[in-house]
Amino acid sequence: MTELLWQPSEARLKSTNIYRFMQHANERHGKHFAAYDDLYEWSIQESPTFWATLWEYSEVICSRGYDEVVDDVTKMPGARWFEGARLNFAENLLRYRDDHIALSFKGESQPTVSLTYAELYDLVARLAKSLREMGIQPGDRVAGFMPNMMETVVAMLATASVGAIWSSCSPDFGIKGVLDRFGQIEPRVLFTANGYSYNGKQFDSLERISEILKELPSIEKVIVVPYTDPSPDPGRVRNGVLFDDFLAPAAEELQFEQVPASHPLYIMYSSGTTGVPKCIVHGVAGTLLQHIKELSLHTDVKREDTIFYFTTCGWMMWNWLVSSLALGARVLLYDGNPLYPDASAMWQMAQDERISIFGTSASYLAALEKAGVKPGESFDLTLLKAILSTGSPLSVESFQFVYRDIKEELCLSSI
Repeated sequence: MTELLWQPSEARLKSTNIYRFMQHANERHGKHFAAYDDLYEWSIQESPTFWATLWEYSEVICSRGYDEVVDDVTKMPGARWFEGARLNFAENLLRYRDDHIALSFKGESQPTVSLTYAELYDLVARLAKSLREMGIQPGDRVAGFMPNMMETVVAMLATASVGAIWSSCSPDFGIKGVLDRFGQIEPRVLFTANGYSYNGKQFDSLERISEILKELPSIEKVIVVPYTDPSPDPGRVRNGVLFDDFLAPAAEELQFEQVPASHPLYIMYSSGTTGVPKCIVHGVAGTLLQHIKELSLHTDVKREDTIFYFTTCGWMMWNWLVSSLALGARVLLYDGNPLYPDASAMWQMAQDERISIFGTSASYLAALEKAGVKPGESFDLTLLKAILSTGSPLSVESFQFVYRDIKEELCLSSI
C-alpha cells in the first residue's frame, strides 16, 4: 500500500483519548512522548509504570489500593499483579447512574429497546439481591445460555457484583457443546431465554435446557427470560422461574463485593478443536484494565459514542463490548443473522441507531463483497469515525483496508 488514504488533523489528534493519556503520562513522569511509537515502547520497557499510570488515569474504583503493581514482571505465566488491591468489576462498569442510554437491544425484525444507566443499576441491584438471598457467594459459578440481549448483561453484572464468576454459551450451541463447557464448572444458577431468532426463524431453547439439566445436577435455579414468547412456561424446566418473578421487588443500594485483583471474573473456553474445550479464567483487575486500555486508548470510546460489535455471548468479544459501560458509552446489542433480511441489514441499523463505532469480522466483510454491498452509497454513516474518516463513501475495499490496518497495528503492553 503506497497511497496514504487518510491522515487525521492536528485537532482530531488532540481530541483523542490516547493523546490525553499521553499528556497525562508526560506530566506524571516527566516524559516527552510526542508519538504513538514512543508510548508503545514505554509501555513495554516500563510496563509496571505504564499499568500503574493507566490505573490512575482510568480512576479505577477500589476499596483498597494495591501494595505493588507486579511482583516479578519477567515471570510469565505466574506474575502477580496489583497485590493487595480490593475492587469489584461491576462497580467500575456501573460508575455512571444517570439518564444517559447504557444499553440498547435490537432483535431481528423487532424494534429497539433501551435502558438508561440509572435503570441498569436498578435492575442489577434487584437481581444481585435475589442472588444473594439464594446463597450465591464469591467463587460460585453462574452460567448464561442467552442471546445477546440486555438481560444477559444485567445477569453478568449482578453475578460480578456479588463476587461470583460468569460463564456463557451462545443459545445456538448443541447440547453436547454446552455440557462440554458448563459440565466442567458446575454452575449453581443458569440464565436462559425461552428461545432465540435467526434468519427469520424462531428456535426453542427450553427443550434443550431440559436435556442439559439432566447432566448438570449442580444447577439449583433456572431463570427464564421471555424473548420469542412473551409468556413462556418456566415449569418446562427443573427449578425454573421467570426473570421478573426472580427479581427482588425493590432496589436497594447495590452491595459490591470487594475481591482481590486476581479474583476470577469470567470463565471462557477454547474452541474445542483438540478435544473438550479448555476453561480459560480471566481475573477482575486484568480484564478491567485490559479492556479499558483497548476501548479507551485504541478504540477512542467516549460517552457520546454508540458502540456495536457483532458477536454472540459465546465469543470473548461480547465481554469486551460490555466493558464499554465503564466509559459511559451506549452499547448496542444485536441478536440474529447480520445478513437478514438482506446483506445491508447492519448498515440500515448503523444509520438508524447512529452507530459511531462498528465492530465486525473478515468473514462478514467477505460476505458484503460477495453481495456487492457498498454501504456508504446507500446509508448515512457519517458518525462512523473509524470507518468513514477518509471523507469518501465507504467501499468494501476501503473497509477491508481499515480492518487489516487495525488488525496489524501494534498494541500497547498487555496483562
